[in-house]
Amino acid sequence: MEWFTRQHAVPQALMATLFTYGLTALGAGTVFFFKSINRKVLDGMLGFAAGVMIAASFFSLLAPAIEMAKAAGTGLPPWAQAALGFTLGGVFLRLADRLLPHHHVGARNDEGIKTSWSRSILLVLAITLHNIPEGLAVGVGFGAASLVSGASLAGAVSLALGIGLQNFPEGAAVSIPLRREGMSRFKSFWIGQASGIVEPVAGVLGAALVLSMRAMLPYALSFAAGAMIFVVAEELIPEAYREGNDHIATSGIMFGFALMMAMDVGLG
Repeated sequence: MEWFTRQHAVPQALMATLFTYGLTALGAGTVFFFKSINRKVLDGMLGFAAGVMIAASFFSLLAPAIEMAKAAGTGLPPWAQAALGFTLGGVFLRLADRLLPHHHVGARNDEGIKTSWSRSILLVLAITLHNIPEGLAVGVGFGAASLVSGASLAGAVSLALGIGLQNFPEGAAVSIPLRREGMSRFKSFWIGQASGIVEPVAGVLGAALVLSMRAMLPYALSFAAGAMIFVVAEELIPEAYREGNDHIATSGIMFGFALMMAMDVGLG
């Protein structure tokens, strides 16, 4: 751990997001052992992922953004800076969701602009869109840690751990349903893990941007939070409740939120 703390923020972000990607691939690899997954288990997993992302958005991103804005003492009120960044994060994901061609697992129709791309590519793009905010959040977290105080590094590490934990069930939630639809095990695994490759890219980009534009740090943190909440509200929660397993999905959300909150407060 001491060796890790001595590294520059960008390599730290890269290593952390490679870890989160690795857990996505590990989750997708469960398709080699299981052909199907119980819907109640799946909805609980989706709820857990949503809970982790909600807690991470506040405790690891929004709350620090407000504190940093207070310390900076700029003309715009701290809450307004966080609110603006948060809103822009949601708007960015909404525009990407509207324009980028993609296809969600289990959906009837493609989304975004019309294209002749194969279904496999569209599936990867759908989950890639989901994973960009996660990688960005981790990268911004490590960038912030190097600029603000050494204690913040533990918070960035806890954020990466939380994102990684929820990436494992997410990987399984993608690959196993594809296998159930008749896709080969290898192809199901490939699609499940391929979506996570964007996280190291987004993580490095987020850390580099924060280091080059320190004044934008409160906006960058809240932007990542807004993008993550958009994914939770647009995809995870509706999918977790689609089959009527409300209590299981809600329990997953509560457990995921509590675990991420405990990790962030306990480690950070």
